Amino acid sequence: MDAVELTGRELSALDVVAVARDGAAVVVTGAAAERMAIGADAVQRALHAPEPAYGVSTGFGSLANVVIPAERREELQRALVRSHAAGMGDPVEREVVRAMMLLRARTLTMGCSGARPVVAQRIVDLLNAGLTPVVPEHGSLGASGDLAPLAHCALTLLGEGEVQCRDGTRTDAASALAAATGGHAAPGALQVTSNRRR
Repeated sequence: MDAVELTGRELSALDVVAVARDGAAVVVTGAAAERMAIGADAVQRALHAPEPAYGVSTGFGSLANVVIPAERREELQRALVRSHAAGMGDPVEREVVRAMMLLRARTLTMGCSGARPVVAQRIVDLLNAGLTPVVPEHGSLGASGDLAPLAHCALTLLGEGEVQCRDGTRTDAASALAAATGGHAAPGALQVTSNRRR
């Protein structure tokens, strides 16, 4: 069978199992990438608009009224991921993390999150490379129980944290990304291909 396609529409339970448990390849369709690009353009306009935009040009929560200088906004986004990637306990099962990653990539391909297409593509690249972020079992923050687990996944995209490789070994994300790209790509720039699903 062909690879599981992320179109921004629904996925079947069989598709999720095929990727999460059986290692089926995943592809972001061109139409989904175009849809994401439209949303990302809206975020870019907000980033440069004179009016502050929550979480884009301002802080979060109680810092919603604090405008972040343009030169520190990338730092803010990295700090947000790092601060939420806190947890403890045994790692969540690999197939559960893979399912979570697939479903997050599918949500991003709907084009309503303002994320650039490259974000969904990098999640897919991790899945196809068999690199699974190590996510502690406990670590929910506030009322949003997915913030900490997703932050651990995002941390891997920054080349930080720890991953489990296809063979079950664990290593730091930066080394795994370098190995997956032959050492030619910086952390966060994973570009690999995988066999299509049989």
